[in-house]
Amino acid sequence: MINETILAIIIAFAISAVLCPIVIPFLHKLKFGQQVREDGPQAHLKKSGTPTMGGLMILTSIIITSLFYIRSYPKIIPVLFVTVGFGIIGFLDDYIKIVMKRSEGLNPMQKILGQIVITGIFAYYLVNSGEVGTAILIPFTGGFKNGLYMDLGWLFIPFVFFVMLGTDNGVNFTDGLDGLCTSVTILVATFMTIIAIGEKSGISPITGAVVGSLLGFLLFNVYPAKVFMGDTGSLALGGFVAASAFMMRMPLFIAIIGLIYLVEVLSVIIQVTYFKKTGGKRIFKMAPIHHHFELCGWSETRVVAVFSITTAILCLVAYLGL
Repeated sequence: MINETILAIIIAFAISAVLCPIVIPFLHKLKFGQQVREDGPQAHLKKSGTPTMGGLMILTSIIITSLFYIRSYPKIIPVLFVTVGFGIIGFLDDYIKIVMKRSEGLNPMQKILGQIVITGIFAYYLVNSGEVGTAILIPFTGGFKNGLYMDLGWLFIPFVFFVMLGTDNGVNFTDGLDGLCTSVTILVATFMTIIAIGEKSGISPITGAVVGSLLGFLLFNVYPAKVFMGDTGSLALGGFVAASAFMMRMPLFIAIIGLIYLVEVLSVIIQVTYFKKTGGKRIFKMAPIHHHFELCGWSETRVVAVFSITTAILCLVAYLGL
């Protein structure tokens, strides 16, 4: 399994690294450029027109690599379903904003409805397939073999929706600086891959494929980015993180390894709530919180480095909890 997973990483990396220099000029030609918020950090205005929808390369790499392993590892199918499904929602959002020149893209209700449908199908699989069930591992209780599992019973379904939608939107909010979402998610996916191999969960080829595809994409997404992943990529990755965690019965670990995602989405919720309650006052200089640190004088590369190092440390902490 280790050799097969390493091969999946290499294949996905190669596909992604080859696709990017081919597709990026094509995106330029089609004028699939990023629309930068005028009320955002002024340093970001120069990024206007940088090709987006780079998530298509990430998804293509993951899909092609996964196809080599589906027959031997059928458990990757539900993870692939959620990843691609959420990616399609992101693609539609990007397409409407960029190609059809509508600033909003999918409206919030349309986006949430799509996420609910995909999550509902995935939740049905978790409960009825006999592969996963409704019990989840509690961190720091002894690991997979000797640890405590909490059976949520009927509460499992709403819990799945809460975690899936929360994680997906958290990853989406993290995609705001060159290489930020990519770097953080590489570390999260690497953690998932190590655990998937050790526990022989049957999903390590797709977790490895995500690692490889993101490594290849990072070559062109690192500062100064030549391409952005867009919602196509960030929503797909959010779905991947949550689905992988549920397949290994460890969704509670997302709060540890994905703390950056959680902080990003909470910063937005806190900022909007406080703004409405106080008639225009703000807690952060700007939300999501990575923009707050930028306006405090941090460079983009410093924010990405600190958030990535934090995620690496949190992954080590989570490993101790197994």
